[in-house]
Amino acid sequence: MGQASFIRKQQVDPRITLVGAGPGDPDLISLKGIKALKTANVILYDALVDEQLLTYAPSETIKVYVGNPSGDENFSQDVVNQLMVDYALNFGHVVRLKGGDLFVFGRGYEELEYAASYSIETSVVPGISSAISVPGLQGIPVTHKGVSNSLWILSGCDDEGNLSAELKDAAQSRATVVVLLGFDKLPEIVALYQTAGKGRLPVAAIQNGSMANEKVAIGIVNTIVEVTEEKQLDNTGPVLLVFGSAVELNRQFHPIRRFFQLTACSEHIGE
Repeated sequence: MGQASFIRKQQVDPRITLVGAGPGDPDLISLKGIKALKTANVILYDALVDEQLLTYAPSETIKVYVGNPSGDENFSQDVVNQLMVDYALNFGHVVRLKGGDLFVFGRGYEELEYAASYSIETSVVPGISSAISVPGLQGIPVTHKGVSNSLWILSGCDDEGNLSAELKDAAQSRATVVVLLGFDKLPEIVALYQTAGKGRLPVAAIQNGSMANEKVAIGIVNTIVEVTEEKQLDNTGPVLLVFGSAVELNRQFHPIRRFFQLTACSEHIGE
């Protein structure tokens, strides 16, 4: 995008609405989010936002793609923050449209703080987080009575791009563990679970969850790397990882469970 040219309108009422667009399917945005889009003078949207959502805005609304701040130097978080404020001061109502939920690795609070430093009115429209909805769409409840009573949501990487230290603690837990931004670290995460003696723990890897090009790989810790290769999961879209017994409830896991049962019976007979 070239350098923005701002023409100040008279008597603008600057305000910013942060809107979570949900996990990817454009139908999963909230009604309140759609209402915000319909009153937007400017929309700043991320790479993970389905552009069909932009059609809810008036035709004269300025629509600005700001990419993924974590992966595009041209649209660092600082640049996005400044654009958001500049557009609000010059055009009025800015909708900052972000994939998933604003506060689950979405850096939404940073944007709120920056807007507050300019005394710009802000409001928040929460989005459906992929951490819960994407497993749910595959029939995997992140908590379930008698199976899992707690949930961990972790990033696969720390701020320096290294494996998150918290994953070692998570591997010791009986909780369902959802890992975002961790597909590149999958072999390392697998090694942590194997060290914890959990090689047979069920695992799901879901790419582009809720979208038409969704890919799903279901296996166990010991096999999940190979299964993701077989199912051709890659880095062309977001991949969410789910570790825990709740993954057994997915229908694709049933043949794996039967295999374990038959193996256990065979071993028992051979004793």
